Amino acid sequence: MDKEQIPGVAVAVSVGGQVVYEQGFGKRNLETMEPVTPDTIFGIASVTKSFTALAIMKLAEEGKVQIHKPVVHYLPDFKLCGYKKSDQITIHHLLSHTTGVGSVERKEQLTNLEEHLRYLAEKKLDVLGDPGAHMSYNNDLFLLLGAIIEKVTGEHYKTYITKQIIEPLRMNRTTFDLEQLRHFENVSVPYVFNSGRPTKCAWPTLGNYAVGGGIRSSVKDLLKYGQLYLHRFAHGIVSKKTTDIMAKPVHRTQQNRHYGYGLHITPRYGEVTLVEHGGGQPGVSSNFGFIPEKEIVVAVLTNVSGVSADAIWLAAANNALGLPLDRKRYTAPQIALDEGQLKGMVGCYASDEGYQVEIELEEQGLVAQIDQNNFPLCALSRQSFVMMPNEKPLEFVLNEKNEVWALFFGLRLLVKRPVGVILGE
Repeated sequence: MDKEQIPGVAVAVSVGGQVVYEQGFGKRNLETMEPVTPDTIFGIASVTKSFTALAIMKLAEEGKVQIHKPVVHYLPDFKLCGYKKSDQITIHHLLSHTTGVGSVERKEQLTNLEEHLRYLAEKKLDVLGDPGAHMSYNNDLFLLLGAIIEKVTGEHYKTYITKQIIEPLRMNRTTFDLEQLRHFENVSVPYVFNSGRPTKCAWPTLGNYAVGGGIRSSVKDLLKYGQLYLHRFAHGIVSKKTTDIMAKPVHRTQQNRHYGYGLHITPRYGEVTLVEHGGGQPGVSSNFGFIPEKEIVVAVLTNVSGVSADAIWLAAANNALGLPLDRKRYTAPQIALDEGQLKGMVGCYASDEGYQVEIELEEQGLVAQIDQNNFPLCALSRQSFVMMPNEKPLEFVLNEKNEVWALFFGLRLLVKRPVGVILGE
């Protein structure tokens, strides 16, 4: 905590439906010095995606939507600018971020989902391939799941998720509503790093992006939510078959890690499976997940963006499993590549969402430049690398000519750009 200058963190763990650990660390407010407790409310950011995915799967279980039906069946105005296969994109592709198109410039001022449909019809997107061919995290297409919920149920998606998931689980300190948040006690103050120090910021309003990132909650409430996936909840919001589908790998994202429906899956973590999702936005770093074989649920929430909530989550999960705290999700031996192989990877990789990575070849090997910071790369295979010292994975993607055309980083497929191209032009 001190090393990363995290103002406040809450961690909670349950095993077999019983809370075995819950603790707050640091301060929820650096001005008043009020402490974090297990009941402190934080943003959960993209952990929200599992709630939205669960809502869609509930509707599928009830026969109200079909996962493999095209989106245009539910949203007739759905069309993507410059992509001729829009009508082939299904709900399955939205849930798994395998739509075939790249992310676009974020527009939080859009607060009506119909407006977002128009935005996507007018804003040219990077074409990555056929639907299902690649995984590339796309908030703008994921949020269309909210529009489908509204179309099918006749309710606002926030109302539906609250009534069908949050309230039945008695998650009494969980809400989408910023106005309601002001009436709660023990709410964290969000911070961002400014010149290396945490600085107070406002809660992001998010607009339509609340579909995939708008819930605020506590670690104690998230433990309740986790019991749903372990089927320890008597009212049975959805069946085991449905949650098993959500946690089924759809597309590999890195060594021994896959994405399903609003969830990441590490299927061979020793003898167990890790199922989780993290999140980040101004004032939030989060991670939530469960280990079905051991009926373990772990939740980690912080009140600052850009810190490793996933590393804290894994340490807590390792502790619950009786494993060394520093055990990693995967390990792979490093290999050496010749200069000719490395030269083809040099270039600028970017998305219209604002992600950009420059790969340069220096004397010691490849270096990734991100936000004016340099990270040496270590090769695990011809295409797979890790950044040092944080060991974040990158993977270079080849075309049919065996040439690098994209970089998979941060769950996004970043297209290799010609020198001198400015995004947004």
